[in-house]
Amino acid sequence: MSPTKTPSIELDVAGRSVKVTNPDKVYFAEPGITKRQLVEYYLSVGDGILRALRERPVTLERWPGGVREGVKRATRADPRGDAFYQKRIPDSAPDWIPTTTITFPSGRTADELCPTDLAAIAWAANLGTITFHPWPVRRTDVDHPDELRIDLDPQPGTDFGHAVAVAHEAHALLDELGWVGFPKTSGNRGVHIYVRIEPRWTFTDVRHAAIAFGRELERRLPGKVTTKWWKEERGEQIFVDYNQNARDRTIASAYSVRPLPHAPVSAPVTWAELPDVDPRDLTVLTMPARFAERGDLHAAIDDVAHDLTPLLEWYERDEREGHEDLPYPPEYPKMPGEPRRVQPSRARRDDAGAD
Repeated sequence: MSPTKTPSIELDVAGRSVKVTNPDKVYFAEPGITKRQLVEYYLSVGDGILRALRERPVTLERWPGGVREGVKRATRADPRGDAFYQKRIPDSAPDWIPTTTITFPSGRTADELCPTDLAAIAWAANLGTITFHPWPVRRTDVDHPDELRIDLDPQPGTDFGHAVAVAHEAHALLDELGWVGFPKTSGNRGVHIYVRIEPRWTFTDVRHAAIAFGRELERRLPGKVTTKWWKEERGEQIFVDYNQNARDRTIASAYSVRPLPHAPVSAPVTWAELPDVDPRDLTVLTMPARFAERGDLHAAIDDVAHDLTPLLEWYERDEREGHEDLPYPPEYPKMPGEPRRVQPSRARRDDAGAD
């Protein structure tokens, strides 16, 4: 028997009434966090989450049944699931919800949520949106990113501490470029670093810049960092996921909750505190007090936009030295300049069979 639904409530969010349906429904069983608490969490970090999402197309990661044992997230291979990513704004959205039209690599288009105020974020949280996945563009120009995203992803055999060590080297590299990077936890084991850039380059250019940055980290930390796309080649290293800068690839925003039992948050941190941070301590329950005390640690992220030219020059240098482009994700159409997109072990088997 399903639990009895509790009456809806209305929240005043910056002068707009937002309905929260079934507010006492438990979304995170381990700490007992309800839907109302999830919505109120996003309001408590309002300046931060709005800065992360404002004017950006956003994919919604919805868990309308909550994060609980046995819940399956839908995938491209198996669309059946209780949790799912929603790119297109639902038809039931009120007329005051802001949207913008984006184009996928396939050429198809969609109208996505594009928050301009906190009420739109609260509305999405009421739909069971646990995590917000913004594009690195603004709706005034959806084809030219204004953000370079450096995603440091621990592979099996490595952990958050290894990602922090690579982030330290990335910080030094940014300093050499004269750039300002803003770190945050991924909400799990990884580290994300955001760099504002001038919106003058295409997604392809920004992805090339991320590849160049990752390759430089590989040179500086041999055996500890990899840009290898295929998991079988990565080893026990930190993977610089350059494809997070490809069109229609997104990362959980700053202040987004992650769908893990203890309700962790992808939390902005300072460079100084990063080595001592335990991401398990940064949750829906602890972040409101931290935010009230310290404010948004990414508050200055829009102050300076950097020129991407140095990284693009590194990429061109690497090309001249024989380093070709790297594979795109499997769901993408064949992209210009992309090498053969096939798992290395399979390629070896195919080549051996052709002999």
